[in-house]
Amino acid sequence: MSPIQRLGHPGPRAEARFAARPCRAAPVQLRLAAGVSFEQAVVQGFAEAGFSAGYLRLAGAAFERLDYVIPAPAPGDGRAAWYSATHRLQHARLSEAGLHLGTKNGAPFLHCHGLWSAGEEPLRMGHLLAPDSVLAEETVATGWGLTGAALEVRPDPETGFDLFTPVPCGIEAEGHPALLCTLRPNEDPHALLVAAGETLGRARIEGIGSLVNTSFEAGWLESYATEVLLRCGRLTGDSVILNAASVGFDGAPMSGVLRPHENRICITAELLLINDLATPDRDG
Repeated sequence: MSPIQRLGHPGPRAEARFAARPCRAAPVQLRLAAGVSFEQAVVQGFAEAGFSAGYLRLAGAAFERLDYVIPAPAPGDGRAAWYSATHRLQHARLSEAGLHLGTKNGAPFLHCHGLWSAGEEPLRMGHLLAPDSVLAEETVATGWGLTGAALEVRPDPETGFDLFTPVPCGIEAEGHPALLCTLRPNEDPHALLVAAGETLGRARIEGIGSLVNTSFEAGWLESYATEVLLRCGRLTGDSVILNAASVGFDGAPMSGVLRPHENRICITAELLLINDLATPDRDG
């Protein structure tokens, strides 16, 4: 077991260490168009289903062009980490990804982490640049359309980044009881999720985020900034199980069950908790 590392951030520590807003999550199946930016395809797909906010899971999608970045060392301005230069893949195949649709300055905004490859190259992982990526063919994606709350990008004094935060949004419509939740830096995600999800008791957990290194039950990814895709998550009372893929500075992903209470948030985690009693297992 490696020692737990915490990072310094440039601003004052926020008093609340998580934010959670109640909402309703309705299952959706979206057709995403090829030949336009991936961002436009996702926004249009959600709009056709009647939603302006949501979380989407993708698997097996073919991209004509896929642009992405990976974590990079701190830029020297006080912030704890940064992003690499853009990597561009032609004719790439996305293995799996998760994305949140929210807003920034009143316009739709996407945040997506995933795994992909091109040709015979090894699997890579990172933060997909949705405005610059294009699907090669129409694809179907499943996820959740949200009402009652949405993610909105706002300046975050503690980290020095502009980050998604959950805000009230309209009136809750039909759907499963859910919570839209973000976690603060240097905190234990297993502990915070128990506190945040107390009102749900049992929940499916979806989302993306970042960790300081990544400690798995059977492995260790050493990189003081990593980006994470939650592949499967469950909250059952005071117990949390998180199965995730993670990538650090070298761009090579690792996957597995996160070791409870041995991980710390790097910058943020953006999570959707959906009432487990009403939610079938869509992962198989």
